[in-house]
Amino acid sequence: MDLTIITEPNKILRRVGNKLTPADLATPKMKKFIVDLTETMYVEDGVGIASPQVGNSIQLCVIAKNFTPNKKRDLVLVNPVWKKTTLKTSWDTEGCLSVPGIYGEVKRYVEINVTALDENGKPIQFKAKNFFCRIIQHEVDHLNGILFIDKARNLQEIDKKTDTI
Repeated sequence: MDLTIITEPNKILRRVGNKLTPADLATPKMKKFIVDLTETMYVEDGVGIASPQVGNSIQLCVIAKNFTPNKKRDLVLVNPVWKKTTLKTSWDTEGCLSVPGIYGEVKRYVEINVTALDENGKPIQFKAKNFFCRIIQHEVDHLNGILFIDKARNLQEIDKKTDTI
């Protein structure tokens, strides 16, 4: 079942999500939520999705498998934290399911270390680079009540008739 995307302005998008425990992740309700969140990401044609975007203010996000290094499975990150591993940054255009029709350039680090729990509550740690890295930073921002429009320059609205900026 796909979930309803919450759009700006909405207070839920501006809250820091609650941390989860391995016990929280073991419940049938949470397992179903992760499946539903992942399905919603694909239905909405997203590359990632964070739980606050569907009205659930918790520290959980999903990255689509096509944008992960191994491309074999979707990446569920619980209570994720990242740290930059370089001072190098890049600007690139971003959009967001919760801010439909708006795009802007956002500066992000090009390489980070990530620590989190997986969907089973097991600790994971890895290095992320380039677009994969950008997606993680965008989704973790959601978990901390930050939207890309808070950081973006050159915000532009897409023309829905011509599908151009």
